[in-house]
Amino acid sequence: MNGEPHSFGTPAKVGILAGMGPAAGVDFARLFLKASERWLQDHGLAVQDQAFPEHWMAQVPVADRSRALSDANAPQPLDEMARVLQQLSAVGARAVAISCNTAHAWHAALQERVPSVDLLHIARETAAELQRRGIRQVALLATQGTYGMGLYDTVMAAHGIECVIPDPSEREELMQGIYQGVKAGNLALAQACFTRVGRQLRGRHGDGIALIMACTEIPLALPQAPQAQGWTLIDPSEILAMALARKAYEGHAGH
Repeated sequence: MNGEPHSFGTPAKVGILAGMGPAAGVDFARLFLKASERWLQDHGLAVQDQAFPEHWMAQVPVADRSRALSDANAPQPLDEMARVLQQLSAVGARAVAISCNTAHAWHAALQERVPSVDLLHIARETAAELQRRGIRQVALLATQGTYGMGLYDTVMAAHGIECVIPDPSEREELMQGIYQGVKAGNLALAQACFTRVGRQLRGRHGDGIALIMACTEIPLALPQAPQAQGWTLIDPSEILAMALARKAYEGHAGH
């Protein structure tokens, strides 16, 4: 244990709206703990059990987000997400992160339904961090739903960052890696799909291009692939987790 005993008062309670998919939710909780530890270390405070923020994670089955966006007759996730967000508010969570990129299609509606929480936005947090790092061009690895709603494109443009979108066939291969790969427990297939697309993007735009892993399943497979070693990989979930830790510790989680 290093640093001084914590003297920042009681952190705000925060929440994680997860289950989309469940493995990504568990990984986000890990990232949040890592981010909390980093915040403590950066502020010269001791990393101990009592220093971590109270955080609540809701792992609930939610209708498929990409399908809901492409088919109005498909089961829709908004009502279930809003119900769970209200539960997180009821236990005292003042800020909440959604551990799913595509689910941010309903961000505005969720914030309107549950104004008692500060609902973080993964693309906005990511764009601000990339701007801080001086990154000016990125390639987006995501779901069809995320591409279709332009979740990252407009936010990146507002921050002066060029956002490259893969070709249609590459987007289909990413979906295969996400659904038949990570979500189905076949990480070898996922790594093969993700690295093929990554190689093609790097071939067209240069090895220095940063790849945004803008689906919470992609970081569960791509960084571990031997072919991806040395690539510039950006994990929006890691950035979002750091933002949630700041909300907890710095007391800016409420309205």
